[in-house]
Amino acid sequence: MPNNYPPEFRRQMVELVRAGWTPEELAKEFQPSAQSIRTWVRQADLDDGRRQDGLTSAEKDELARLRRENKILREEKEILRKGDYCWK
Repeated sequence: MPNNYPPEFRRQMVELVRAGWTPEELAKEFQPSAQSIRTWVRQADLDDGRRQDGLTSAEKDELARLRRENKILREEKEILRKGDYCWK
């Protein structure tokens, strides 16, 4: 799913929710869905240490990097395994 809203806009939405606006009010005014705004607030709370029930953005980035690296290593291992079989 493409990211259509810049980080600064998301930060502003989070700040407005923390200032007392509801996600529904902001959704009517600024267009992103109320659920998107709630998701941004939840992620900001995780990143700021206000919540502990999920992964921070840094942890998500690291997990994605490690999964990509693992995929590449598995592919390389498979290529080497096939190559070793051909030489026998």
